[in-house]
Amino acid sequence: MDDLDSDWRRKGGTLSDTTAQEEFGLTREEIVQAIRAGKLQYREVSMYGNPWLRLLRREVEAFVKDRHGANYLKDRQAKTELARINRELIRLKGQIAVLEERKSKLIAASGK
Repeated sequence: MDDLDSDWRRKGGTLSDTTAQEEFGLTREEIVQAIRAGKLQYREVSMYGNPWLRLLRREVEAFVKDRHGANYLKDRQAKTELARINRELIRLKGQIAVLEERKSKLIAASGK
């Protein structure tokens, strides 16, 4: 198995065209132009009948760095990571609230 194949199979090594647009601020047209120029490799896949493009993350990052600069890439990655952390914190706060309520009920029931 060569490096290219391992990138396609590695967890986190690929992303969808939609995710690339959200994470890196690319437009669909920029992605298509980069594919036609040979800067991005892709595979056509579909899930439940909905087609989408699978792209190599390292190639998308390199493309964004070339097109918009290294600082832009770092800023976009930081914003994406911050959004991911905020979502996780919200999820965990909800779990804590549920557990605290359950704890209170158990304490109240054992006190009777």
